[in-house]
Amino acid sequence: MAVVDLGFVGPSRPPKDYRFLSITDGDTPDIAMPVRMVSIDTPETHYGGAPTTAQATLERTKTRLLDGTYDALPQDLRDYLVSRITADAAERHQAAGRAAAEAHTTMVANRLARSDGSQRKMAVIATGELLEDHGRLLAYTAPWFAGSTSDPLPPRDDPRRRTFNLDMVALGWAATFLIYPSIPSAKDLNLLLEDAGSAWAQQRGVWAQFGQDLLLGYEYRACIKLGAAELTDPADAIDQAYQRVCVDLRTLTETGLYGYHQIPPQHRLWIWATDLEQARKDLPISS
Repeated sequence: MAVVDLGFVGPSRPPKDYRFLSITDGDTPDIAMPVRMVSIDTPETHYGGAPTTAQATLERTKTRLLDGTYDALPQDLRDYLVSRITADAAERHQAAGRAAAEAHTTMVANRLARSDGSQRKMAVIATGELLEDHGRLLAYTAPWFAGSTSDPLPPRDDPRRRTFNLDMVALGWAATFLIYPSIPSAKDLNLLLEDAGSAWAQQRGVWAQFGQDLLLGYEYRACIKLGAAELTDPADAIDQAYQRVCVDLRTLTETGLYGYHQIPPQHRLWIWATDLEQARKDLPISS
């Protein structure tokens, strides 16, 4: 048989392990697949280990930010991070993560409950890149309405149709985390930014309970990476911690890998450095 070479390899991801549920058709296995809710980021509940372990890592980061190890980072970013690595930064962050998880659990239980005591399904709206590096489906989630006479679909702007992503931001349990190319439509984007601005201005949710200087999820993860116990190359650690360029949505200008802290949280758009060339073609942004 002749060898066929089309000179093209389609996009793919490394294999991941999913829990098998059942076979529903000859070409349809059902699996349990986690969803990573797009456009939002909540504090972590266990990343970096237990609070005492994570705090020790954060303290190493703080020391390295102060002793010159990470002088390749701009001074204003180093000052910003140092001010947020408080003696209880890890404990507050993980406690905020647990509070966000509890709020999400309660929100889902309440909004999926029908008046007759049954539970409606969850709508999953996949978008953008579809799968992230950990094998999670990138999507918005919301209550599912069958659209039947007994379960009519509410009007477009009815609050019952709001996504859980949006409500987590609106209530202050999540920060916006818009990452190209998973960008919502202009109408949905501006609704998200408006609700995020209100949550930040009124200090709702995690900020109300755990303080305005709480490390956001992506900040906390970056600081944990910078504080790794084994540090052979500071430049490599910085590269691991900062892989996304930030764009100011107010001006549509890039602030680079290290300028995000100059922008209020609700106005940050993120682009993987590896996607920047294409993003500059697709989006009206300027460097």
